[in-house]
Amino acid sequence: MRKVKILLADDHSLFREGVRSLLEEQEDIEIVGEAEDGLEVTRLASKLNPSVILMDINMPIMDGVEATRIILRDHGSIGIIILTMYPQDEHVFEALKAGAKAYLLKDTRTKKLLEVIRKVHQGQAVIDPEMTVRLITEFRRLSERPEEEFPKIQNLTDQERKILTLVANGASNKDIATELDLSERTIKNYLSVIFQKLQVNNRTEAAIRAVKDGLVEQK
Repeated sequence: MRKVKILLADDHSLFREGVRSLLEEQEDIEIVGEAEDGLEVTRLASKLNPSVILMDINMPIMDGVEATRIILRDHGSIGIIILTMYPQDEHVFEALKAGAKAYLLKDTRTKKLLEVIRKVHQGQAVIDPEMTVRLITEFRRLSERPEEEFPKIQNLTDQERKILTLVANGASNKDIATELDLSERTIKNYLSVIFQKLQVNNRTEAAIRAVKDGLVEQK
């Protein structure tokens, strides 16, 4: 059985201890490390190679949004779940735009927490309906920009278009590497070039462009 390797990132030790005690009861989950601030979690993400990070949105030194951006820039296959105290936290939306797969309130029931962890581990995104509305609004906002402001997807090579299509369909870097028989590092390099060519900041914005330009169908 392939275990879900979890990295906990929260500046409150009591909260981490509580989550750890809940997760250690699960046979398919392994806690591989803990971080007290955003900078530490970026370092541990590279060192420990977790499959899922439970990321507090508000941490010292570096917040969860910036830590998410940095981690997913180099480790796109890691599933990040944002933890927050407040359902209306504006930073949650920014974290999702940065590539986080889900967000949970800190008082979420154990059953829900475990469900989301396992779904994210499988590569799924778990987005609250309210946040989905905001993502659609962002999509519409980008769609209203004049066409001439956008670099054309046609400027991408065939391989880059193929990778972008897989990204837009929710594939992780690992999935794409397997599909195209390439290394994950090569996929990361391709994505950096794609982002630069399309003038986007992350996978979400790239996926929106792919849908908007008809590279993939909107679901």
